[in-house]
Amino acid sequence: MATEVQLPALSPTMTEGKIVKWLKKEGDTVSSGEAIAEVETDKSNLEVESFDDGVLLKILVPEGETGKVGAPIAVIGAKGEKVVASAPKPAAAAAPPAAPAKPAPPPAPEPRREAPPAQKPAGPAQVVPIRRAEEPARVEDNGRLRASPLAKRMARDEGLDLSAVQGSGPSGRIIKRDVEAAIGQGQAAAAPAPAGRGPAPAPVPIFGRREAEVLPVSGMRKIIGQRMAEVKPGVPHFYVTVDIDMEEALKVREQAKAAEIKVSVNDLIVKAAAVALRRQPKVNVSLQGDRILQYHTVDVGIAVAIEDGLITPVIRDADLKSLGTISAESRELAERARRKALKPEEYSGGSITVSNLGMFGVDSFIAVINPPQASIVAVGAVAERAVVREGKVVVRRTMSATFSGDHRIVDGALGAQYLQELKTLLEQPTRLLF
Repeated sequence: MATEVQLPALSPTMTEGKIVKWLKKEGDTVSSGEAIAEVETDKSNLEVESFDDGVLLKILVPEGETGKVGAPIAVIGAKGEKVVASAPKPAAAAAPPAAPAKPAPPPAPEPRREAPPAQKPAGPAQVVPIRRAEEPARVEDNGRLRASPLAKRMARDEGLDLSAVQGSGPSGRIIKRDVEAAIGQGQAAAAPAPAGRGPAPAPVPIFGRREAEVLPVSGMRKIIGQRMAEVKPGVPHFYVTVDIDMEEALKVREQAKAAEIKVSVNDLIVKAAAVALRRQPKVNVSLQGDRILQYHTVDVGIAVAIEDGLITPVIRDADLKSLGTISAESRELAERARRKALKPEEYSGGSITVSNLGMFGVDSFIAVINPPQASIVAVGAVAERAVVREGKVVVRRTMSATFSGDHRIVDGALGAQYLQELKTLLEQPTRLLF
């Protein structure tokens, strides 16, 4: 029996994906576990695998078009099976019901009367109905419904039975928007989809002699926009800034270069950020619902600018790794990030993030926290500046570092203590080598 291939959630924040390339053509034989398509998610390009053996009977979402998570993108079955036209693309399926809602025009019902005869000329070929692939599991192994803490709290406050709510999150998880849709009895269901999912936008008005080009919003840019809109008003930030003398750190870099070891200023900062976090473990936390999670591994994210936005690959156990290892991992992760070839586990779960705009000549800036992390460090350019040493004005190579903290679980004094550790380690970098 033919089976629909549904678009899986390939990352924790993925709600839709664009088909970049079909790796199989209609009529090709596929095996279970074999990649059949390459999909652009909100973070990277990943492959979709088949869970069945058979033949790729029909492609429902062509290359370059977008499908929603959980919606069918293809049909796999036995050779010679006919695909019943009951599995159109999700976007096309939503349009026909609008016509019957207007009983006045007589032509509207005609296509519905013609639909059954259209399937009769199938001839001797056997028409096999399509079965839906297994729906995402909505229940945990312990029998409890999969639902976010916020969704549970909203449902409890409104007296809503979650067992009657269909989840749209990863693995069928019930999330905030599902509860809002249920409470609004469907009125809010259309609200989450305005950003580029409906019909083509109206032409952009152009005034005077100005010209504008309408550009599509990528999946990554949509997610960045959504997360920033949630994080900045939702997470109370505070900021602490220090100036760091980088003279000794730059000497270590030159010594590494002489030994033919590639070490950048950012590698030194990542290592120092990790060791400082080990020394100030109260910063290595995150807030989930009404619980504070204390982490015991130090995993540092490095913000990497790519064409569509920003991604933060993570260096695991950075406090335990040598500068040479951190350097090699950073280059390799950044290169694959720009190719959108990172796996979800490679850009999630960090303890703290280092965001460096020094290479663009930026002196200082503040960065927005990347949840569920509770802090981020923004560093500017290393440049010659006039400073006072022992009562005299001298020129030193210095750098500004700004700590952004989640004030719900990290206090200002704690953020200041963390920055003092970072400053000490970079001004006395031999401590990073032993």
